[in-house]
Amino acid sequence: MHRTIIEPFRIKMVEPIQMTTLIEREVFMKKAHYNPFLLNSDQVIIDLLTDSGTSAMSSGQWSALMNGDESYAGARSWHRMYNEIHDLTGYDQILPTHQGRAAEKILYTIIGGKGKVFVSNAHFDTTRANIEYSGAIAIDCQTPEYLDSNSSYPFKGNIDIDLLEKNIIEHGATNIGAVILTVTNNTGGGQPVSFKNAVDTSIICKKYGVLFILDACRIAENSYFIKNYETDQKHKSYRQIAKDMFALADGCIMSAKKDAMVNMGGFLALNNVSLAEECTQLLIITEGFSTYGGLSGRDMETIATGLQEVFEPDYLEYRIKSTQYLGNGLQQLGVPIQLPVGGHAVYINAGELYKHLPPSQYPGQSLVIDMYVKGGIRACEIGSVMFGKLDAQNQLIPASKELVRLAIPRRVYTQSHIDYVIETFEMIVKNKHQAKGIKIIKEPKFLRHFTSHFDYIS
Repeated sequence: MHRTIIEPFRIKMVEPIQMTTLIEREVFMKKAHYNPFLLNSDQVIIDLLTDSGTSAMSSGQWSALMNGDESYAGARSWHRMYNEIHDLTGYDQILPTHQGRAAEKILYTIIGGKGKVFVSNAHFDTTRANIEYSGAIAIDCQTPEYLDSNSSYPFKGNIDIDLLEKNIIEHGATNIGAVILTVTNNTGGGQPVSFKNAVDTSIICKKYGVLFILDACRIAENSYFIKNYETDQKHKSYRQIAKDMFALADGCIMSAKKDAMVNMGGFLALNNVSLAEECTQLLIITEGFSTYGGLSGRDMETIATGLQEVFEPDYLEYRIKSTQYLGNGLQQLGVPIQLPVGGHAVYINAGELYKHLPPSQYPGQSLVIDMYVKGGIRACEIGSVMFGKLDAQNQLIPASKELVRLAIPRRVYTQSHIDYVIETFEMIVKNKHQAKGIKIIKEPKFLRHFTSHFDYIS
């Protein structure tokens, strides 16, 4: 068997990367207030900030784009996207949105509000923000296996079924806005959810009459892990596994910027007609008419094509194996990472790498700054900057882990780019004891990681 993981595609077009020096990057980072989100893209060499909307589209998608019907209502492109989503999810009520968080805003505004509780395997940042903005409470029910970073348990993204049922009983089924199962579990280290766990979640939701929603933006990648690690699912295709998971839920939200491999788009799909009608009214007010919802016809064409291409076995094999390649390379350097490696990203335990920095000095933010300065690599902190809270005495309640996510855009970087990332970490590991603590200078009320200003602690 060959050791080299080759990309199952040829490169037809290239985009130049602006190479920068260490001295230049120090200046750029200071001007960006030590927040990688505030850097200009041409100041970045390797951009691993997110895999959302950063994919390279295929020749098939570019061809489909030219067929875009830009009619305001009832466009041909809408019907093509609707039919593709309907075939995949089985849901009749489909609402297009410009991205996933718009679908979250619509649904959680309608079913959320003060007194409502949402339970998930782990709410991601925009999900939690939209829920809490409505006045509701978001509760995570992560499994005990997730807490052990070195465990090789294959489905650390699972929701803790006992804890789920306990929360439903404690808060009352009528007060549960929805149970949200995110596949794969982004906050939980990009870890997959097993098919059995989805079945068990569905059973609990039906038992108590609670709405069950899939956050399905990476469901193709999740299907790869199910097929390869659950014996009773091996005979199914990746697409069939995804279809079977959708059948367990009452609806889904999808940011098409992930597994539909497009630069913009998303949708909300439901099987409840009255709920969908209520959501449609808000969709029209905020996003656009019900057959375009903030999307152009060309966007809808590329989404339809991407939802077909993402389930191709050669692509998924390459996608997962190339992510593991980065994880294995970092592991060999002694970089502590979340194991096993998930589908779309490698998660570094910055709290473990920079042991001398307490959570109050944000080791994850310190690491993303070091990655950029030393190698021009942009990444995202997923620790106490993103998920930390303040108690009544204004003291930090840290996140459960201080992580940094290296999210890999789909079909964008080659193996040599990833080797460059690994080489940058050789320098970081060598000088890890020199890492400086970070303080927050300015922050907003919600989603502070996007726009906060930081500085080094003297």
